[in-house]
Amino acid sequence: MTNTSPIPPGDDPDGPLESRSGSDRRRVRSGVVAGALTALVALAACGSGSESTTTTTVEVPATTAATAADPAYLDPSVPVDERVEDLLGRMTLDEKLGQMTLVEKGSISPEEVREYAIGALLSGGGGTPRPNNPEAWREMVGAFQDAALATRLGIPVIYGVDAVHGHNNLRGATIFPHNVGLGATRDPVLVEEIARATAEETAATGIRWNYSPVLAVPQDVRWGRTYEAFGEDPELVSLLGAAVVRGLQGADLAEDTAVVATPKHFVGDGGTGWGTSTVYRIDQGVTLAGEDELRSVHVYPYLAAFETGAVTVMASYSSWENGKVHGDRYLLTDMLRGELGFDGFVVSDWAAVDQVKPGDLYGSIVQSVNAGIDMVMVPSEYELFIRALRGAVTQGDVTEERIDEAVRRILRVKFAMGLFESPMPTSDLLASVGSDEHRALARRAVARSMVLLETDGETLPIATDGGTVLLGGAAAHDVGIQSGGWTISWQGDSGDVAGGTSIFDALTAVSSTIEYDRFGKFDNRTDVAPLGIAVVGERPYAEGRGDSESLVLPGSEVEVIRRMRPKVDKLVVVLITGRPLVLGPEFDSADALVVAWLPGSEGAGIVDVLTGEEAFAGVLPYTWPSSIEALGSLQMGSCDGARYPFGYGLSADGEPLGTVGRCDS
Repeated sequence: MTNTSPIPPGDDPDGPLESRSGSDRRRVRSGVVAGALTALVALAACGSGSESTTTTTVEVPATTAATAADPAYLDPSVPVDERVEDLLGRMTLDEKLGQMTLVEKGSISPEEVREYAIGALLSGGGGTPRPNNPEAWREMVGAFQDAALATRLGIPVIYGVDAVHGHNNLRGATIFPHNVGLGATRDPVLVEEIARATAEETAATGIRWNYSPVLAVPQDVRWGRTYEAFGEDPELVSLLGAAVVRGLQGADLAEDTAVVATPKHFVGDGGTGWGTSTVYRIDQGVTLAGEDELRSVHVYPYLAAFETGAVTVMASYSSWENGKVHGDRYLLTDMLRGELGFDGFVVSDWAAVDQVKPGDLYGSIVQSVNAGIDMVMVPSEYELFIRALRGAVTQGDVTEERIDEAVRRILRVKFAMGLFESPMPTSDLLASVGSDEHRALARRAVARSMVLLETDGETLPIATDGGTVLLGGAAAHDVGIQSGGWTISWQGDSGDVAGGTSIFDALTAVSSTIEYDRFGKFDNRTDVAPLGIAVVGERPYAEGRGDSESLVLPGSEVEVIRRMRPKVDKLVVVLITGRPLVLGPEFDSADALVVAWLPGSEGAGIVDVLTGEEAFAGVLPYTWPSSIEALGSLQMGSCDGARYPFGYGLSADGEPLGTVGRCDS
C-alpha cells in the first residue's frame, strides 16, 4: 500500500484548513436517529503492501439506541463502566473504527464525520476557522459536534488542539510564556493558574482536549522543541507537568471548563541524539539511553502526571531499542499499562504511525494498534486508515478484542467528560478569552520567568526618567517574535500575528524618552545616550525545523549589539530565545544581560522587571553551554563545559538567587 504523507500542520492554512462548517444546523441532544440507516462506504479488506478498491455495503442494524427503550448508555445515573459496555455492545465494527480515528478538521466535512462515525477531530497548528475569532471557533466545533450527534448512536466527538502556551491558535487569546520560561519560575502554583486560564479560553471555543503538557526532559538544547519543555531536570518537569494536568482538568472532568490533558510524548523524545533522525537532525531521532536512564529521566515525569489524573497520553515520534515508539509494545503496553498502571487511551502523533514501517501503511497500522495505540491521528487519509484497519481485523492481524479494548478506553474518557450530557461548553465562557485577568496573569508569569545572567550592579533597574533610552532590535517591537512557534500557526511568525504588547509598547507607556531603531543604527544621533536596550533573539520555529547545529544567533541580531554599544553609556541586552545559546564576545560588552525566553503576548512583564516594578526571580532550567563543543560534557549541577550552571540567576544588585554561582569561563 502506498504510504501517503500529508502536509505538516500549518503549511497550508489558507487552503484546506479553512472552516467548512455550515450555518443551517440544529443542536441535537442525544443525537440518535429513529429507523435504520444504510451506509455505503468504500472500505474493504486490504492485505499488507496491497490496496483494494472493492466497495462494501455496510448494513446498520435496525435495532438501534433510537428504537430501544431508555438505553443505558444515555442514562447519566448509570455508572460509567456500565454505560461503556452498553454502548460498546450496540456498535458495529465500522462505528468502532470511527472512534479510533482522529482527523484534522481541514481534511473532513461535518457530513463526512457523520458518514464515517468519526470519533475525534483536531485543529493542527494553523487549523483555524475564518474569521479567526472565538465565535467562529465555536461555530466550527459545533458543526462537527452536531454531525457526530446525528449518527446512529449519537456518540459525540472529542476535539483536540495544541494549546501549549495558551489557546495559541486563536487570535486574541492570551499567549503565555512557553514552558522553558515557566521552568525558570519553578512555581507550580503559577503554572497551575496558567493551565486553568488556558482551559477556560480553550473550552470557550468548544474544545475540551489539549495536547499538553510536554513532559520531555531535553538532554541536548540543539533540539527544536527545547522551549516546549520545562527543563533538563526530571524533578522539575514532574513538578510542573503535574501542575498543568491539575490546572487543565480541574476538580471534575465533567465540568464545562475541564479540558483533558495529554502528557507527551511517551517516551524518550528529550533524549534523542544529534544526527540520529531521518527526518530532521535530532527531532524524531533515536533516544540514546539505556533502560535505567530511560526510566529515571524520561519516564519519571509521567508518574506524577498519571497520579494527578491524566487520562490520555500521546506517543513519541522517537525511536528506542525496538524501533519507533509508536510500534513498541514493550513501552506502550508492558511498561505504560502493565507497570505504570495507565488506564486511559493512547493517541498517536501527527501521521506518526506511518513511520513505523515506511512504505507499508497496512503493516504500520497493524503493528501500532497491536503495540498499544488506541486512537490514530491520521490526520488526513482517514478512509485509507479505516479500510486498512478493517482489513486487519477481517484477516485476523488485529483482533476484535483489541479493537474493543481501544474503543472502551476512548468511550470511558468521553463519558467521564460528560460529553453525552453536555456536548458543547456554555457560551458564557467567551468572555474569558484574552480577558484582563488572564493577561495580568501572563504578565506576572513573564516577570517571574526573567533570568538575569550578568550585571554590573548599577545598571538595573533602569530609570524611565533618566534621559533618552535607545531601544534597538526587531524583537523589541514584535509580538510574533516574542511568542515564538506554536502561535497562530505551527511554526509561528514575526509581526502582529497574535495581538498583545511588545517591549516597545510597554516602554513607551511608562516613558516619553524612548527612541527606537529596529536595526540599532540610530544614525541621527551625535551624542551618547545614557542607556540602551538591545533586544535580540531567535526567529520563531517549531519542532525539527528549529534543530540548530550551531546555537548562535543570526549575524544581523549580533550586529544590533555592536552598533548600539558605542552609542550608549550603559547597555542592557535582552535575549529572546527558546533555549540557551552560544554567546559570542559581543554579549560580554553588555552591562546587564537578561534572558526573557519566549514570553508570549504580554511584553509588559519584561519592562516590569527592567524598571524594578518586579524583582528578578527566575533561574536557569537548563545548563548554559560555554561553546558548541562543550555540549557533550554538560551535566546538570556541574560547571564542566558550562558558562552558567543549572539553577543560576542573579538579583538586580548582582547577588545569586539561591546557592548557585556563575561558572568560570
